[in-house]
Amino acid sequence: MKIVKPVARQCADLEERLSALPEDVTEQEDALFRSLIVTDLAPWQAEQVATPSAVHEAQREVLATHWHPEFVPMGLIRQRMEAMFPGREEELIIPTQHNELTSWDGYTGVEVDCYSSGFNQKVQLLLHFESGRVACDHAVAPFAPGAPAPATTALGDKAHTLRSMLAHTRKYRASQLYDYVHAVVRPDDDVAGPAVRETGADDDVLAFARVMTGKFSRLLETHGADLPEDMIKNKLLRNFIDGLRGDWEATFIDRVQAYLKAVKEQVKRRFPLDYFYRATEFIEEAHALGGCVVIPHPEQFWPILLAEYDVDGYEVWNPQSSRYTEFLISVANRKNRGPGLSRREILVFMGDDCHLGEKTRPREQQDTEKAAREVGLQPAWDDPAVRKRLSLTGVSRSSVIKDYRARLAG
Repeated sequence: MKIVKPVARQCADLEERLSALPEDVTEQEDALFRSLIVTDLAPWQAEQVATPSAVHEAQREVLATHWHPEFVPMGLIRQRMEAMFPGREEELIIPTQHNELTSWDGYTGVEVDCYSSGFNQKVQLLLHFESGRVACDHAVAPFAPGAPAPATTALGDKAHTLRSMLAHTRKYRASQLYDYVHAVVRPDDDVAGPAVRETGADDDVLAFARVMTGKFSRLLETHGADLPEDMIKNKLLRNFIDGLRGDWEATFIDRVQAYLKAVKEQVKRRFPLDYFYRATEFIEEAHALGGCVVIPHPEQFWPILLAEYDVDGYEVWNPQSSRYTEFLISVANRKNRGPGLSRREILVFMGDDCHLGEKTRPREQQDTEKAAREVGLQPAWDDPAVRKRLSLTGVSRSSVIKDYRARLAG
């Protein structure tokens, strides 16, 4: 039977431990950090990835155009999907790594961060291609917005400009991580103040966050040469703090994580928008290469629907954006019925927004909501109200697969 200490005693113990918390990195903390930046999966991780938590035998079509392999091998992802959808008869699967082109069975995709000048906000777009349209056998250096595009160095590589744009954009996530760490270690009223007010973080939470994030910063510097580029992102700090749960009360770590998340959101809001390419620049580049563009989770970016961007589809549902699915379907239908339309028809998509890296973490440390996401699993397709609205215009998973595959073929 677990003995629960009185609250006053717990607080006293916490204060004692915080006052004795060393500023120097311990061997245990160094080992924890190194374990977080290893991309080679241990046998238990590989088995966890390859084995789905549920099997969907009745699903005959698999449409997946918004998901993130991260550092997980495609072979393991394929095993998971084959086990999860044993009855599939038709599929269109396109990975969309953040700001990095990745491929699956003849199709290549990417989720890009960009800037919508119409409402002065960072937004995201999904770009999809037949793989042959963006094939490349060499690395391309990034170039910043406003700079001239580098000359191609590989015969027939038509996507060198897009690759350079992505290489530049990809660096923003690493830059933001360092801004995030600085905001925690050296808090100021502009960033930390709103986070404290939002979460009610007390002095103990602030002290622990400052000290441990300081250690995290030194570990970043120490192991920088061994750090895979894809690992340099905000959630690395989250995972590091989560790794301390065995030594600290889970409820206290939860409070620290709530504060850190609030700081992160403040940092993200303040990231300079002029770093990014405009949404129209990515849209034009994708279409010039024969690719297609989909607006993901527009529920979070309402004004983007008013910008009349020349896109191929809207994502009307994903795990982060599910409140207005029926309304978004009606918006797409109205646009398609509009008078005098010269642009392409708006297709309806749903995105699982699965991040496979989450499935490599110990189950007790996983983000429950994110871990529940699966590539190709979008329950809204089978919701009676949504199916009824889609059926009025003859839209289904099968029809979108056929229509989008034809459009990608050009």
